[in-house]
Amino acid sequence: MVVAGSSMEPTLSEGDRLLVRWGGAPRPGQIVVVEWMGRPGILLVKRLIRREGAGWWIEGDGESLGNDSRSFGAISPDEILGTVLFRYQRGKRSRT
Repeated sequence: MVVAGSSMEPTLSEGDRLLVRWGGAPRPGQIVVVEWMGRPGILLVKRLIRREGAGWWIEGDGESLGNDSRSFGAISPDEILGTVLFRYQRGKRSRT
């Protein structure tokens, strides 16, 4: 998948390509791909911060408030689709 937007800068930049492991059991601190509020086809890439009740708190790494738990609260575990394993940028590969 390809990053669109700047909410994860400086960790991820627009145009970065991501290798994602779909499914699995994510842990706090990992970067995850989530389905935005149950809207099929609209995906967000955010950092998993902590368990919040029965759900998860997610945030972008950037300073700006974007589409993350600071604006809509915790997400359901069912909305977490996968974990980012690698970022590919301009011929380089880096672990996240």
